[in-house]
Amino acid sequence: MTSTHDYEDDPRNASILISVNGELLPREKAVVSVFDSGFILGDGVWEGLRVMNGGVAFLPAHLDRLYEGAKAIDMDVGLTREDLTKRIFDCLAANGMSDGVHIRLMVTRGIKRTPYQDPRVTIGPATVVIIPEYKETRPEVRARGITLFTVHVRRTGPAEQDQKLNSHSKLNCILACIQAAKAGADEALMLDPDGFVATCNSTHFFIVRKGEVWTSTGDYCLGGITRSNVLQVAREAGYTVREKRFSLTDVYSAEEAFVTGTFAGLVPIREIDGRTIGEMPADGEYSGPVTRDLSKRYKALAASSLTRPGA
Repeated sequence: MTSTHDYEDDPRNASILISVNGELLPREKAVVSVFDSGFILGDGVWEGLRVMNGGVAFLPAHLDRLYEGAKAIDMDVGLTREDLTKRIFDCLAANGMSDGVHIRLMVTRGIKRTPYQDPRVTIGPATVVIIPEYKETRPEVRARGITLFTVHVRRTGPAEQDQKLNSHSKLNCILACIQAAKAGADEALMLDPDGFVATCNSTHFFIVRKGEVWTSTGDYCLGGITRSNVLQVAREAGYTVREKRFSLTDVYSAEEAFVTGTFAGLVPIREIDGRTIGEMPADGEYSGPVTRDLSKRYKALAASSLTRPGA
């Protein structure tokens, strides 16, 4: 079984320095309090960032989403965007990192005086953690593609938990992931409350039908940065792009399918619910022509989007 987040273990990660509230600590000493809001309740927001060629891809968009999420949950990050950006690059510099790196940036509400959900019992500033690791997608993941299983766990609307929040609390996605794994699939395909296709448990979902690129309306999924950039390059390349409601019947007869995410970019899908997607490729490469083209265009856009130190 594979996943879009599978990566080759890198021995350099054993000696990385992790930023915890601005203090650089070795991996084994990088800890937070048992009274931290994130540990107790999953109360916080986070971002995954890709480092390549000395810069961070799409950093302004990631920071927009982080600060918008913090505002939505009435949490003060405690740092300006400029200060947080500097802290990210200080962490990378301390580790001598400039390429092939994935960062997990996490902000929680901070320390509580007692284990209770009310934000008013928080007694300290936000906890800001930056974990940079050398991570590259396994080549066989892109070559073989992944398999999906449609789970019964649904994506909720804003009245339950707004999917636009990239919150630490991801239990619905975890339950979906568990169900897919139990079914022998790599990842979960999740539906909206009405049974239309929404997204995957940790990535965004696309299909190609008659040369058109389809994805969900986005009403029941995170405002994906890779998703939006893939939509952008697809439109610029002249593809007909549809953000619409569609069903599993549309999915099973698609010519191609792929998922998108910050870590792996575009990853092809070879099978959904036991149905092979598209034609079995003669060369064993599951990416169809549209997926391959969009992947190349997305990589070029990412390379042009880099924010570098001091910018």
